[in-house]
Amino acid sequence: MFSGEPWKWANEVCSTSDGHLIYQIANPLEEDLTHYIEGLPPSLTIEKEQSDTPNTLLWSVTGPVKSASGKTPGYSTEKLGKPTNLSRWFAVVRLWSPWIAPRQGKDRFQPDKEAVLAAFERHDGSHLVVLAVSGINDVLTTLNHDGEGRVVVNSQNDSEKEGIVRLIAAAGKSLESAVAAAMYHARKIVMKYEMASGEMDAELKALTDGFKPEWLENWYDGLSYCTWNGLGQNLTEEKLFNALESLSKNGINVSNLIIDDNWQSLNAEGGDQFGNAWMEFEATKKGFPRGLKATVGDIRSKYKHIKHIAVWHAIYGYWGGIAPEGRIAKEYKTTVVERKAGVSGGKVLVVAEEDVNRFYNDFYQFLNSAGVDSVKTDAQFFLDEIKNADDRRHLITAYQDAWNIAQLRHFSAKAISCMSQTPQMIFHSQLPSNKPRVLLRNSDDFFPEVPASHPWHIFCNAHNSILTQHLNILPDWDMFQTAHDYASFHAAGRCVSGGPIYITDVPGQHDLDLIAQMTGNTPRGDTVILRPHIVGKTTSAYNSYDDTVLLKVNTYVGMAHSGVSILGVFNCTQRPLAELIGLDAFPGAETGTYIIRSHTSGQITKPTSVETNAAWVNLELPVRGWEILSAFPLRSFQLTRERPAKGSTDIAVANLGILGKMTGAAAIVNTDSYVDRSSGRLRIWTSLKVLGTYAIYVSDLKERSIGDDFFALIFGRPISAHCVKINDVCENVLEIDLIRAWEESGSSAGWSNEVAVEIVIR
Repeated sequence: MFSGEPWKWANEVCSTSDGHLIYQIANPLEEDLTHYIEGLPPSLTIEKEQSDTPNTLLWSVTGPVKSASGKTPGYSTEKLGKPTNLSRWFAVVRLWSPWIAPRQGKDRFQPDKEAVLAAFERHDGSHLVVLAVSGINDVLTTLNHDGEGRVVVNSQNDSEKEGIVRLIAAAGKSLESAVAAAMYHARKIVMKYEMASGEMDAELKALTDGFKPEWLENWYDGLSYCTWNGLGQNLTEEKLFNALESLSKNGINVSNLIIDDNWQSLNAEGGDQFGNAWMEFEATKKGFPRGLKATVGDIRSKYKHIKHIAVWHAIYGYWGGIAPEGRIAKEYKTTVVERKAGVSGGKVLVVAEEDVNRFYNDFYQFLNSAGVDSVKTDAQFFLDEIKNADDRRHLITAYQDAWNIAQLRHFSAKAISCMSQTPQMIFHSQLPSNKPRVLLRNSDDFFPEVPASHPWHIFCNAHNSILTQHLNILPDWDMFQTAHDYASFHAAGRCVSGGPIYITDVPGQHDLDLIAQMTGNTPRGDTVILRPHIVGKTTSAYNSYDDTVLLKVNTYVGMAHSGVSILGVFNCTQRPLAELIGLDAFPGAETGTYIIRSHTSGQITKPTSVETNAAWVNLELPVRGWEILSAFPLRSFQLTRERPAKGSTDIAVANLGILGKMTGAAAIVNTDSYVDRSSGRLRIWTSLKVLGTYAIYVSDLKERSIGDDFFALIFGRPISAHCVKINDVCENVLEIDLIRAWEESGSSAGWSNEVAVEIVIR
């Protein structure tokens, strides 16, 4: 526990239900799939495959699905069988057409929606994963149940030829390894199919061959502002400039601006957006009377810190497609498609397959000419809402490919894919690794006016990432508002997500302290987020939303010799909860000695390891409560002391990065620690992406003198003593005020976009 805290029994502070112990047997995994699923039907072909993940087994499962007949797709339904020795299950289901969401249960597999992935924890400690593969030869496959715990496979074939149902089954000692094995094999299948069918487009290869990932650094890591919730649907140029001026006056220097829905020229405004259709490329004269180019030009001229400007549009252009009386309908061949009954039911006019590539190329050329360099492409699920098989096979893949080529050609992958978690897109567009990754909306929207949606939003995103972490995307947990009852809850979630951070504040309603915890300023004055290197995901996929346990979201910051494991902890329930958290809760910290630091309190545990369990963190979180814990690796050294009377030559240090930031370790670009042979002094060198309060943990700091035993340098220049102090909360933490040191050093903002700090201990 943190120093000085008394022992507490978690179930006395907040009663919880009994858990159960699973002892994982040491025996090798059983080689036969029938050991994991009983009642496998003879109509399916099962083949053993080579797994790319250690300690896992892999099988491909295939079967036939009837061809489409005219406009009617072909269907097949097959009972796969019942998972054996079942303890708990987890599934990623289709919440509805645009979005996926998690489901969990015990004893009997019975999700309320069709699943893309299902995982089963067994009483012997092993895990079975079943993945339904879609998007190959116009076949869509999902998983369901028969009411008695058997897995049912449902497939739809839009092709005029008989299709193939494809499943992948994987077994492993851990859920993570089994999911990885299934997803890696799915990628092989999809990419092999695309190469064989010629869908691995030569133009796509040409666009990606010279691509450099650093081109996306500002796009990924700059703080973004989106107009949607903050400015509402009746968007105008005046409202946009008022919002930007409010941000500027409050010192919020966003790098990216997303001009969301309602900038386009439509045949009707207001009312049901699904009934409104797109007229022409130019912006609406009502809200943007000077045209899009003039608005964007003024933004770039006045707000130099804004590096990227994106505009929103739907996959068809707008929610209601193309207006038959508009310029677009006159310029491009169009077709009427019928949509499934429901939220988007009825007929809609869209650009036809023959012209969709030209349409996207021309539209994005227009945006380029207006100064727009990025897009948010929404409502992509409309492709899956097409009812008739002939339209589906002509349009679903054509639109995906046209969009991918166009956004690469014109925007160099600065794109957000939204409402696109349909199986065909997941496997055809998002899984292959043959192009730069785009930002992908990872869940349903942020709804500021719906209190119950906020804890679910974090829970849903953390569990969706079990699947989406393996896609060739960066997960986007959606925008949020910093002046909101759940603002810090959302902010903490975004910081551990591993993805971008967007705010959508109402002008004048900003929490500057909260924004400062998410961001930092570079030596050049840019505002950046501190994004960990690994996608944030739940550590307990089988825990359901209704379980009275804290949600733990793990992410990781890679460093020289080791890394920092970060745990975002959230109370998603409607009651206070308490838990004791040990180092074994931090994936990636299984070996070595660590200290655990709390972001909100600044408290630090004594050194601990998984073997010793020498320290625990007692967390008591109220409703809406959250915490971010970071496990920092300790490195031990022996110094040649000039004054041996001062004590032991052993010293342990940990690099804490920038304090006051939710993920301050992510400020570290590079670091190294070593004992200089000639002087016997310990040198800790660190490159940081932002200025702020830099800190290191020193095991015997209280025995040392700031003036005598260590000194610090910034870009090789000495840092004055008044910039250095002992942390107020932990006497083993040394703080350095880099902002003040930077100013006193006379360093030029043009030197570098990183700051180099060296601490020398003798």
